[in-house]
This record gives sequence, structure tokens and C-alpha cells, in this order.
Amino acid sequence: MSRLGVWLKRVLVGLLALLLLYQFWLFGWVLWWNWVNPDSTRFMSIRLAELRVKDPQAQLQKRWLAYQNISGNLKRAIIAAEDAKFVDHEGFDWEGIQNAIEKNQKQGRIVAGGSTISQQLAKNLFLTPSKTPWRKAEEAVITLMLETVWSKQRILEVYLNVIEWGNGVFGAEAAARHYYGISAAQISAEQAARLAGMVPSPRFYDRNRNAPGLARKTAIILARMRSADVP
Repeated sequence: MSRLGVWLKRVLVGLLALLLLYQFWLFGWVLWWNWVNPDSTRFMSIRLAELRVKDPQAQLQKRWLAYQNISGNLKRAIIAAEDAKFVDHEGFDWEGIQNAIEKNQKQGRIVAGGSTISQQLAKNLFLTPSKTPWRKAEEAVITLMLETVWSKQRILEVYLNVIEWGNGVFGAEAAARHYYGISAAQISAEQAARLAGMVPSPRFYDRNRNAPGLARKTAIILARMRSADVP
């Protein structure tokens, strides 16, 4: 083998070793966060950096609330809106992904995602909003880690506490106080459906709280909530 071939082989082995170490690093955090509540996420860090460009003193609105203290209405609303098969799948809703692909092909642009709650949580915890093939592949790996180590209840608990719900607003408790001035434990069915409808575009709906599209989504989610299975 030529010197170039030997050099390329060593580089490849080194890159694979780094990739493997990175996966172990991620898995270590997944194990840790099964018992300890995450104080911050990659998405939170990104958003805070953006806010501090305009205001160096900016802070995120966030407050952890234990699973049993979050309104059952909000749990049902999120599952009805984001992932109806949450309690049954193992991280991926293949039918939902296929339907999303067909919708996107028909529209000629991305109008549907098909991501499960587990996939969205993987992205929020560790990754960026980019849609590169590498990010999607890493998202899938982390999703498998979460589904293997965490219970469905833990996945939903962390998801409800870390997702973005407005400009610098993260988690159900901060969202309930930001929009309604109450705790997430007190959220009504209609309020929960409205909050769930905001999840795909939280900063837009924070600025446009009376958007007609949000009212329609709220009504649809309300109708679906009765059949939502909650862990």
C-alpha cells in the first residue's frame, strides 16, 4: 500500500473513532438526563445567543414542572397535535413519514414533517434546526437512544419542559404563564389545544396570537384530544 493509501486509512479510522466517541458522549447525556432534569438544550443555547445579539442581558423564560403537575389537558393536546401514535411506536411513525413525503411531493415544497415527539426531542436536546442529511441521521440515532433508555412518560415530560413556545419561552410552565398568567397545572382543554397548535411556529404565534389559522388548528386539536393516549 502506498504512503497516501496508509495516510488515508489512518485518517478514516481516526474519523470513525471520533464519530464513535461522539455517540458515546451523546449516550452518556441520555443516561444522565433519564434521572436528572436537563437545565438547558442546544435549541435553548441557540435562541439565547440570538436574543443576546439585540440585548446582552436577555434571559430565557423557563421553569421545570414535574410530569404529574402538568395538566392532563396539555398532555392530550400535544399528543393529538404532534404524535397520535406516541405510546405505540418505537420512535418513528413510518406511516406518518410516508404521508408527509407524499404531501411534500404533491405541493412541491416542505409542508409536512412527520417527525414524532421522540424525534423532535432528540433534535431539541442536541442538534440544530438545519435540515441536512447528517442532522437527520444523527436525530434518528439519538431517537433510538431515547426510546431505549427512557420511558414514554419521561420522553413526554422532558419534551413538555424544553420545547419552544414563544420568543425565548421554553416549556409548558413558562408558556402557560406567558400566555395565560397561570400554571401549566391549571390549563383548560381549550387553552391546551391552543398551545399545542402553536408548537410548529411558536415565535410566529407569539407575535400573532389571533391568527385565523391558529383558531382552526385549536378546534381540530380539541376534537382529537378525547382519543389521545397519554403515558
